[in-house]
Amino acid sequence: MEIIEAIGKRILVLDGAMGTMLQRYNFTEEDFRGERFKNHPSSLKGNNDLLSLTQPKAIAEVHRKYFEAGADIIETNTFSGTTIAMADYNMEDLVYELNYESARIARYVATEFTNSNPEKPRFVAGSIGPTNKTASMSPDVNRPEYRAITFEELRVAYKQQVEALVDGGVDVLLVETIFDTLNAKAALFAIEEVKEARQIDIPIMVSGTITDASGRTLSGQTVEAFLTSISHIPLLSVGFNCALGAEQLKPYMQRLSQETEFYTSAHPNAGLPNAFGEYDQTPKQMQALIEDYLKDELVNIIGGCCGTNPMHIKAIADIAQNYQPRKIKVSG
Repeated sequence: MEIIEAIGKRILVLDGAMGTMLQRYNFTEEDFRGERFKNHPSSLKGNNDLLSLTQPKAIAEVHRKYFEAGADIIETNTFSGTTIAMADYNMEDLVYELNYESARIARYVATEFTNSNPEKPRFVAGSIGPTNKTASMSPDVNRPEYRAITFEELRVAYKQQVEALVDGGVDVLLVETIFDTLNAKAALFAIEEVKEARQIDIPIMVSGTITDASGRTLSGQTVEAFLTSISHIPLLSVGFNCALGAEQLKPYMQRLSQETEFYTSAHPNAGLPNAFGEYDQTPKQMQALIEDYLKDELVNIIGGCCGTNPMHIKAIADIAQNYQPRKIKVSG
């Protein structure tokens, strides 16, 4: 079953945080390096995408735990999988392999679960993060005209990532945690190029980030402006993730669901971080907040971001099955 068919029937559950789960392993610098990168010149600890090559069993295990919790869709371990982000570790030349292997691991686990229960097909979303540079704003307050990255550089980097994710077998591409819509437009442009070159029609999910109580993205767009900026491309879904917990995100999801004819998605954090940068919201607390989304028919896809683990996803999946997905408004 295709994801487009599944989303028309029920609310789909997305997985939770990969990083939160990987922290539990307490991997050392040596674990990140493995045998292959033993002599790599720069520090590699914290390069979670690299673990798809050096600790593939751990990555597969995290995917498994989320599927066991009830997730329909898992995200590939590729949030930083561009030459732009990998430059921090001097690993730009590994980008294709990192994305391909991450997609392959996720595909293998998803197929395993689908085969064991064909009534509940499982899907793989190729995670395309925002990179660590912004095309809309200057990183230097004294030089407002300066840009650390160009649209063209982003397009080339994203295209390489997209090709590898497609080759690795993803079902859908997820352009996520968007703080700068210009970066996202470069990713969407690259995806369209790959689709055209390969004559394929892979679904696309887009998920922005409202950064604070102003209700805007980091590059200054309101919910409605963000939606207008990306709606020229036929998308499977549009939504928000990260930065806020479910309670704080709800008003923006209400506005989004009223305005768009695409399916909608939300994967909020487990509340807001405490003084130590940790997330305290329990699965039960998050479940109650998510139930409000479901009662109001705000979403078609629901999951978790920072601080969420399989217990949160299980709580969300348990409640989601009791509700109908948001109905698409078609303009006529």
